[in-house]
Amino acid sequence: MDDLDKYIEKRKKKSPSFEESFDKGYEQFKIGVLLKQARLEAGLTQEQVASILNTKKSAISRIENHAEDIRLSTLVNYAQAVGKNLHLKVA
Repeated sequence: MDDLDKYIEKRKKKSPSFEESFDKGYEQFKIGVLLKQARLEAGLTQEQVASILNTKKSAISRIENHAEDIRLSTLVNYAQAVGKNLHLKVA
């Protein structure tokens, strides 16, 4: 475990609100990374995905870099645009 991981764990133990905020932010970050990865695997640019979804490149960039508050319908449409299916597990 590196120093950053140690610091994060220490902060999580001290503050439940920090832990919740950090974990939520990390999940949103992972979603954006997965979307970008799927786009790159499909060999598409942000401009091409934007064209498919009838939106602007800046909207695709925002989705990939700041995936907070993204609508489920947007995720489904993005996945379809890059040739993927979105499978949800219900607990």
